[in-house]
Amino acid sequence: MKFDNARNTVIFVICTVVILILYQIFVLEPQSKARRAAMAAHETSQTTQGGKPGVSDAVGPQTTPTSANFVTDRTQALGGAARVPIATPTLRGSLSLQGGRIDDLFLTKYRTTIKPDSGMEELFRPQGMEHAYFAQFGWTGPNITGGVPGPNTVWALTSGSTLTPATPITLTWDNGQGLRFTRVVSIDDQYMFAVKDTVTNLGTQAVTIAPYGRVERQGVPPALGKTQILHEGAIGTFSTADGKGYSTEQLKYKAWEKKPLQEHASTGGWLGITDKYWMAALIPPQTEKVTAQFKVDDATRFDIHVAQMLGASHTIQPGQTIVEQQNLFAGAKRNEILANYEKAMKLPRFIYAIDWGMLWFLTRPIFLLVEFFYGLVHNFGVAILLLTLTIKLIMFPLANKSYESLSKMRKLQPKMEAIKAAHKDDPAAQQRETMALYQSEKINPLAGCLPILVQIPVFYALYKVLYVTIEMRHAPFFGWIRDLSDRDPTNIWNLFGLIPWDPATAPLIGQFLSPHVGGGFTLALSVLAIIYGLTMWLQQAMNPPAPDPVQRQIFMFMPLVFTFIMASFPAGLLVYWAWNNVLSIVQQYFIMHRFKAENPIDDFFSKLKKAT
Repeated sequence: MKFDNARNTVIFVICTVVILILYQIFVLEPQSKARRAAMAAHETSQTTQGGKPGVSDAVGPQTTPTSANFVTDRTQALGGAARVPIATPTLRGSLSLQGGRIDDLFLTKYRTTIKPDSGMEELFRPQGMEHAYFAQFGWTGPNITGGVPGPNTVWALTSGSTLTPATPITLTWDNGQGLRFTRVVSIDDQYMFAVKDTVTNLGTQAVTIAPYGRVERQGVPPALGKTQILHEGAIGTFSTADGKGYSTEQLKYKAWEKKPLQEHASTGGWLGITDKYWMAALIPPQTEKVTAQFKVDDATRFDIHVAQMLGASHTIQPGQTIVEQQNLFAGAKRNEILANYEKAMKLPRFIYAIDWGMLWFLTRPIFLLVEFFYGLVHNFGVAILLLTLTIKLIMFPLANKSYESLSKMRKLQPKMEAIKAAHKDDPAAQQRETMALYQSEKINPLAGCLPILVQIPVFYALYKVLYVTIEMRHAPFFGWIRDLSDRDPTNIWNLFGLIPWDPATAPLIGQFLSPHVGGGFTLALSVLAIIYGLTMWLQQAMNPPAPDPVQRQIFMFMPLVFTFIMASFPAGLLVYWAWNNVLSIVQQYFIMHRFKAENPIDDFFSKLKKAT
């Protein structure tokens, strides 16, 4: 009867899992697609209503689109005003003389895919195109006759022809009423722009004006803000109320839209908009008092997300000149680059533009250790193997104790079976006798769980490193693994490439049979996923079996279940976990040999020897 109950329980668990998978494939996924299509149709109807959005701005006129008739031709969008080319080792693009807007930028060192001939990654996009994204700087002031430079001001290029690290450009504008503005824009060989404004009052009256900087994204691209493990949206570091430190604020896009206006008073600091790998951040003088704002304008139609800073007011007497400099970081969030800027410019917590997560005290050291190993071997996959070995060496004593306990428990299996047989109708007596046996043999039954519990935060931290650090992006390993931050591209459904067929084309379930299509759970078992599953099965087989028959049969299916779960994780994580399993198996094997405990490896070779 007990065997029948155990069998029925296992059958029930298997049927439940199958039903849930089928329900996901045939019910939830079609419903999700229908909802996304309805939302897209609703957004289209909203944006085709025309008319100019009426949005107020604390720092001057808006640069929002006047209609939803976006152009797809970048050249057409760029042709509205005169431009100055931008050419550095890391950036290509142009700067518009209208508003002095930095709105056309590509990252020369990063491609959209692992193919070397794929296009460069786009950072900024000019207005007129869908999802325009740019930065601009200007001035604001009450009742200034002749006005001050704003988003629509047309500057004159008076010096320089191309913005490079060696050749800054000079822009000038005169309001015709005695205020003359001279702007020098320079850039280094990485991602830092410097915008230095000199303002001279040639009039007869004193004027009071304040500088501002603004990063604006007109609509959020569909690919952004879709994952919970990563922060994308507003980010900034501001001085605390007591002035003794700094804190970093983050707002994901959904939370940002629920709080369409947030203000922070700060001395120095920085703020901007961050993506997974890229960021645009405004940086004022670190001794200046500023007002920082995160805003969402016209959320129902153009969904404009704004990060802006308003600097301290300056009163300029007749004949007086003032100088104000702001900086803009626009580029890739490489740890080394951010750390250098943090040190050189004394920027608070600039390295935390990378989303290290709640376990930053583990994530950052693990990343630095991987980067150190990479410097030795020049391969991030090998660096992950060395990291795994290092972690195993650190936890070697703990793992030894655990495997010793498991080996002793495995040797005690006959005695435990005898206790169960003697007290088969008295579970309390079984438990009491088993615990007495553990005590007499000096065994801690929970010791086997300790290495797993320690590995969980390490596992999460490495997952975070692989997911958020650009150093891992498009990093190859060996053979078919060309991107450790992405899934293993091999697929059991086409015999790992031997059959010339793309499983993604299969009707209804194609997105679940491909390692890339769908982005979530996958039935596509890769080479790495299978290796992981086999090592997990072998490691579990070396542990003492669970005393309860139901648990024992459920545990038999765990390697298979986890193989499918892990198939959707980055290849680098599977490399780490499979290699970690191999090292654990080797360590446990030698300890079991020392205690003369039965193990499946020796059993296999013994059977093989008898067969031959």
